[in-house]
Amino acid sequence: MPEHEIESASTTEGLPVAPSFGPGLAAAQVRRHAAGVDARVAAISGAAVVLALAAAVVAQLLTRLIALITNAAFYGRFSSASVSPAGNELGWLVVLVPVAGALVVGLMARYGSAAIRGHGIPEAMEQVLFNQSRIPVRMTFLKPLSAAISIGTGGPFGAEGPIIATGGSLGSLVGQLLPVTAEERKTLLAAGAAAGMAATFGSPVSAVLLAIELLLFEYRPRSLVPVALASAAATGVRMAFLGNAPAFAVSDIAQAGGPALAGYVVIGALVGLASVFVTRAVYWIEDAFDKLPIHWMWWPALGAIPVGVIGYFVPRTLGVGYDNIEQIVSGGFALRTVALLCGAKFVSWAISLGSGTSGGTLAPLFTIGGGLGALLGALGATALPALGLDARVAALVGMAAMFAGASRALLASVVFAFEATHQPFGLLPLLGGCSAAFLISSLLMRTSIMTEKIVRRGARVVSEYAIDFLDQVLVRDVALREVVTVSADDTAGRLRAWLTERGERTSHNGFPVVDASGAVIGVVTRRDVFGAAAPEARIGELVQRPPVWVHEDSSLREAADLMLHEKIGRLPVLRPGATPELVGILTRSDLIEAHALRVQRATRTERTLLFSRPGATPLRNDG
Repeated sequence: MPEHEIESASTTEGLPVAPSFGPGLAAAQVRRHAAGVDARVAAISGAAVVLALAAAVVAQLLTRLIALITNAAFYGRFSSASVSPAGNELGWLVVLVPVAGALVVGLMARYGSAAIRGHGIPEAMEQVLFNQSRIPVRMTFLKPLSAAISIGTGGPFGAEGPIIATGGSLGSLVGQLLPVTAEERKTLLAAGAAAGMAATFGSPVSAVLLAIELLLFEYRPRSLVPVALASAAATGVRMAFLGNAPAFAVSDIAQAGGPALAGYVVIGALVGLASVFVTRAVYWIEDAFDKLPIHWMWWPALGAIPVGVIGYFVPRTLGVGYDNIEQIVSGGFALRTVALLCGAKFVSWAISLGSGTSGGTLAPLFTIGGGLGALLGALGATALPALGLDARVAALVGMAAMFAGASRALLASVVFAFEATHQPFGLLPLLGGCSAAFLISSLLMRTSIMTEKIVRRGARVVSEYAIDFLDQVLVRDVALREVVTVSADDTAGRLRAWLTERGERTSHNGFPVVDASGAVIGVVTRRDVFGAAAPEARIGELVQRPPVWVHEDSSLREAADLMLHEKIGRLPVLRPGATPELVGILTRSDLIEAHALRVQRATRTERTLLFSRPGATPLRNDG
């Protein structure tokens, strides 16, 4: 063919500086979306703050509602003052109170929504992962009401799980009312959930971390900023209601030495092992209920019988039990009391939760883990006094390690224990103990107490998050190569004949088309050429759409999004300037090839010793 008809490394003129991204959407907007900061983030942040204020008030109302039901059920009085069921004088009649509450919850689940069953966070995770964060509106009302009835009548749960779920439901509701994307709706759901936790415990940072580790599975400004602002706002509301006191008051603790730190790490590992047992026991009990020949509506009432019986002998197992946690971590209980409470609470909670009633998991896990940590700390202090273990720190480590091992929310567990006690010298033992628990749990258990239910339904839950590899690689790293262009004035017949020759440069599936001035007017594919109606048809006439292209300094993620948006498989690559230059072409195969380096880095083991600055690793595959 004539030289002017098949050219290489052409230049383009008259093209705009910024590449287009479909009708009305510039690449600069795509970059801002990837970076996560634009006016949209400010709008979502404003909505998140308003949502947080509402969620925090709802959290206080739900706490008062639980207290109201507790007073009515156990003491026969109308009051919203906080009270523990442990001081009741009902005798054996106390067994009937949890059963009555569970009957109501079962009816609500049967005729209202079965989604109220469980502890709330896994259900919210499921909506985030598989339903674009859309929670049914009725859940916003049924979940907190059912949880209040369950806990208020003696259910051995914490209020924080239902409060977190309610905040998430409020966020989802706002996200369904406002014109937002699915990603923004997820952010609002997570903001509501974080606000619920922050309003319960006054732990804003750990609430944000919990949202990241269990709901968002990402760390981007677009989601982090609204969730953080929501958590801070909700904590402010809690301070207005309850003041600045920590959730669990503990007297000042001393900085742990090296031997003590090692002991706390061992305690964390042992509690992590216990967290595996606890998680498996809960789901074993749930499986046992599944085999019962009665409708699941009656299961909560059946599971409430042992709750009432255990509550008769160990009254402190009834209800939320935040005062129990405080006594454990502050050393206010004798070891015999801790052992009895820890064991009885586990049995009561595991059976009740496995029956499918409505309630939370955080407070029971904190009670069980704190008690186990206190016992291990006392044993270590007796057997190895040289370690210098503090039973309060051991209880604090056990409390956080149990949650870290069961939920896999490592950072949230560490920071929560610090924020809930205001003890900075506990951070180092907490980090070591929770990390050990996380490691043991990850080695022995594929799922967590939060994800097991979802996985059992056939879904795959990825609990790890990382930076998108395509965001880290620029187009110029993979797509700078000699480009074969086609003249717009050539004919389909001549180009078809040239392609049929199967020469060295004819193997491509698409070719940029340039006009007489060298400007790119589009891309023509083999299908376009061989499907032309007439051999004399001009190549320029085969171009069906305006040129879609990408700059060499764009990321592969931006390019991949552009390909998806435009439904094309290749993009001309331009070098910015007064006269943009065509310097390459990017295909879908290049995107796949780019991942080869990521896989290589993750799987290939090697010994390397670097003495000088290495050269750049080429990503381009010119073949």
